[in-house]
Amino acid sequence: MFKSLLLKGRVLCLLLCCMVSSLVVTAQTKHTGRVIGSDDKLPVVGATVRVKGTTTGTQTDVNGQFSLSVKNGDVLVISYLGYTTQEVTVSSENIGITLQASNNSLNEVVVTGYASQKKKDLVGAVAVVDVAALNRTPTASIENQLQGQASGVTVVNSGAPGQTPQVKIRGANTFGNNQPLYVVDGVPTTNVNDLNPNDIASMQVLKDAGSASIYGARASNGVIIVTTKRGNGKTNISYDAYYGTQNPKGGNVYDLLDPTEMMALRRLAIKNSTAAGTAPNYSSNLYGPNGDVLPDYISAGGNGPAGIKDGDPAVDPSKYNVNPLYTTGDASGFYRITRANKAGTDWYHQIFNAAPIQSHNLNLNGSNDQASYLFSLNYFNQQGVLINTYNKRYTLRANTNFNVTKNFRVGENVAYSITDNPQANQNDEGSAIGMSFREQRIIPVRDIMGNYAGSNTANLGNARNPVAIQERTMNNRGSSNRLFGNIYAEADFFKHITLRTQFGGEYYAGYFNYFNFPEYENSENGVTNTYGEGNYTGYNYTWTNTARYHQVFGKHDVTFLAGSEQYNNYGRNIGGTNSGYYTFDPNYVNLSTGTGTPTAYSNSNRDKLFSLIGRLDYTYNNRVLLSATIRRDGSSRFLNNTFGWFPAASLGYRLSEESFVKSIGWVNDLKIRGSYGVMGNQINVDPANAFTTYGQSRNNSYYDLTGSSTGTVPGFSKNYIGNPDAKWEKDKNLNVGFDATLFNSKLEISADYYVKKITDLLVAPPLAGTAGTAQSPAVNVAAMDNSGFDIAVTTHQNLGSELKMNATLTFTSYKNEVKKITLGNKQLTGQGGRFSGTYITRSAVGGPVSSFYGYQTDGFWDSQAEMTAANTAAGGTYQDGMALGRFKYKDMNGDGKITADDRTNLGSPNPDFTTGLNLDFSYKRFDLSMFMYASVGAKIWNDVKWWTDFYSNFAGAKSRTALYDSWTPDHMNAKAPIQELNGSFASGTTPNSYYVENGSFLRLRTVQLGYTFNANALKAVGMSKLRVYVSGANLLTITGYSGVDPEITGSGDNGGQRNSVDFGVDRGSYAPVRTLLLGVQVKF
Repeated sequence: MFKSLLLKGRVLCLLLCCMVSSLVVTAQTKHTGRVIGSDDKLPVVGATVRVKGTTTGTQTDVNGQFSLSVKNGDVLVISYLGYTTQEVTVSSENIGITLQASNNSLNEVVVTGYASQKKKDLVGAVAVVDVAALNRTPTASIENQLQGQASGVTVVNSGAPGQTPQVKIRGANTFGNNQPLYVVDGVPTTNVNDLNPNDIASMQVLKDAGSASIYGARASNGVIIVTTKRGNGKTNISYDAYYGTQNPKGGNVYDLLDPTEMMALRRLAIKNSTAAGTAPNYSSNLYGPNGDVLPDYISAGGNGPAGIKDGDPAVDPSKYNVNPLYTTGDASGFYRITRANKAGTDWYHQIFNAAPIQSHNLNLNGSNDQASYLFSLNYFNQQGVLINTYNKRYTLRANTNFNVTKNFRVGENVAYSITDNPQANQNDEGSAIGMSFREQRIIPVRDIMGNYAGSNTANLGNARNPVAIQERTMNNRGSSNRLFGNIYAEADFFKHITLRTQFGGEYYAGYFNYFNFPEYENSENGVTNTYGEGNYTGYNYTWTNTARYHQVFGKHDVTFLAGSEQYNNYGRNIGGTNSGYYTFDPNYVNLSTGTGTPTAYSNSNRDKLFSLIGRLDYTYNNRVLLSATIRRDGSSRFLNNTFGWFPAASLGYRLSEESFVKSIGWVNDLKIRGSYGVMGNQINVDPANAFTTYGQSRNNSYYDLTGSSTGTVPGFSKNYIGNPDAKWEKDKNLNVGFDATLFNSKLEISADYYVKKITDLLVAPPLAGTAGTAQSPAVNVAAMDNSGFDIAVTTHQNLGSELKMNATLTFTSYKNEVKKITLGNKQLTGQGGRFSGTYITRSAVGGPVSSFYGYQTDGFWDSQAEMTAANTAAGGTYQDGMALGRFKYKDMNGDGKITADDRTNLGSPNPDFTTGLNLDFSYKRFDLSMFMYASVGAKIWNDVKWWTDFYSNFAGAKSRTALYDSWTPDHMNAKAPIQELNGSFASGTTPNSYYVENGSFLRLRTVQLGYTFNANALKAVGMSKLRVYVSGANLLTITGYSGVDPEITGSGDNGGQRNSVDFGVDRGSYAPVRTLLLGVQVKF
């Protein structure tokens, strides 16, 4: 009976369960829905859709669609990375959901190598630059603006208008040009000087092989991707402008002595140079036989007499005779009278003055379903604070895109620029800046008749009048025009395939002229007038063809790209010189009106590159991310090693999709990634490097073959020795990193560690004298390693109901070590400057590139007993030139005496780290932004000290250190050595650590305060936006460097500024200037 009841009970329970299930099934029905994004209105693939409070859920398919059995009233929770999680109550069977994009940058679409991706899916080391922050720096150069804005990028700026800064991505990657490759709207280029910063829509920096190796032979220095703006929305017109003033550094910039102090320094040098027990002989005074009294005149006729007082018949103005436009070398009849400037001429501020800067940008753009268009016009004018320097530029841009059909698109991006930017010589002891700390201050700018005064008097040295140098360049010109852009066509086939062809490039032309005036005012005059002019022209084009396949298979998202690219470059320049002009009127002077022997030159270059490219991007379930690239380049620059393969692979894993991370509420996104690959470099080899060339020269190849001296026979000599075996510089690159978005997207962190093994570095080694005047080829002889950290941190904070803050911190640190140099002396050396027979920078195995090199000082010789003990221990002479107050050098190799082997590395111009901090605040209609930049650990070779801190080094201007902080028996704890009439090995004539200073600095780069007017109030006057602002640049610099400014590029021209072998040497730099301006932004 019990069994019967049990059986009946089970049947009853089964029936009950069936009834309940039937009721549930009746209540729950299958609902469908579609999820799209608010930012692009496209389907969101892989979004999670679950029933709140349950484990029931699904994911959207390739069309953003989902299907789920729920009942009316259930709450669906829809989430996807980069979008705000949304809850929707079920009320119908077909649910449409639009996810709102988060205020973080994860959904930002960034352009990488021949593709675009959302930032959240990147697996390479890519720095996304805040373009709005860039444009707060008032300059025409995006390279200047880039400083501190991207982790891994180091930028050293100059204050010279139009000067190309030194840009390095992850340190020095080669001994030559370290300039990165720029890709503007898909067109590779090395020149972005003419790119209008107002036209930029986005900028990304590709730093590792995973992201950059698809650019193959040109990727080792890093790649910067720039995309210009497109039309958007209804037609609108905007006008952005600013006007301001630039101010050079004030005060006694080089801390120089006035004329009275200069006399005291000479007396000190005489006293220190007089043998013990002998009275100093002060009869030969600095400015003439007037004791300690300054003369009224320092020059009267020829090179003397000096030290003349008022009333002397030698200063009779009727005797004055100077023709500043003389056209022969005979100036013996000149009689010049120059009144002394007893207070002292401030030469620096005679050539550096306040100067205006302005920019005006007009933009017209719009779009509809069929087309988009943008037209912009920019005028930029920066007058340099150094007289007769400036940069004027006009830029016109037209970007249009057309949807010809639903699946076929065409467009173009074209910019035309006209630039007038004559370059001034800088960071050179012979430049006007160099002369501003060399010319003695007793010399006035002009003599009594208004002609230039100068150093043509005894004891005044051989410096040149810096005002004369710059004012004589007033008619020099350096203008150029450039057409840059591309056209493209793009078509979709079979839903998943996109074909694209793009043809882009540039055409450029430029002109320059200069006139060298004869000089009459200096102790060493250039007496010949010379005129030169020339022009250059060229073009390059890049034709790119790609096929892209993209499809989603369930949880698999696959994109494949294959293509080819052809690059062709040609350039030519021509010019000439003449001399002996009867008048210097620029309307008269040309190459044909001179009476001298004209000279002419011309040359051309051509190179080509053909490439095959492939790229695979794969995502599995929004967790696993894979990217693989390969490129095969064939370059005309390498004869026997024409082709190279450049592969790379990147792998990422999104930990935030795992359940153990999802349970951490404050983690929104967490991704780890790594990459390895090979990049190349061909920028440091001449297109004709493989070939030996010959030429004719009267000095080198005209020989007397007849046995008499009555005639010569033309012949040929080598101009260039070829190397057909040169090959690519190779960069094997390993990168690991992570990206995290935390605390409800309020904090974003991206960090990378990398190791670069760079081999086959190209160097042009010195040749033996038997090679004649032939130039050596580039040879693969060296290797180096780079390693470092890149970190970027961004936070978004609401500090109150209407007060918001955004902050971004970038951090860059790298270490460089030369691993191999197969040249005989295992090193590469930079310039020696005034240190005759030696050099001050070298790159040697075991040390960083461009280390400073010389003797390490160990104080001064303070007593005779100290010197005697050192000589006794050495068994002879411990150090050449030993004397009281002179430098004492360290015995670095421990052999008991000072020799050339005791020279050592004295520091590196490469910083330990650089960092930038952007702070943006907004309150109601006010906005405040500031940007600070710091460089820590770099050393500077202050070559200015050679001229100013040692009385014995030329009879020019001297520093206050030489007089007030040099060694004397009563002041042994001094900064500078004893001041003497003659130099020695143990004083300023030898490279040593006295010249090396800490170049660390913190600079308040920009500050901007703006106010945006109420949009509703503006409608009455037809405006949609009106913002006014005040801004400042370089307002504050904190540094311990004693020079004008710690931001030092390199010597020479633009190419020299990007050269790794010789930079960080201060020979008189054009420092960044303090700028104040007003600006307005209007939109109609």
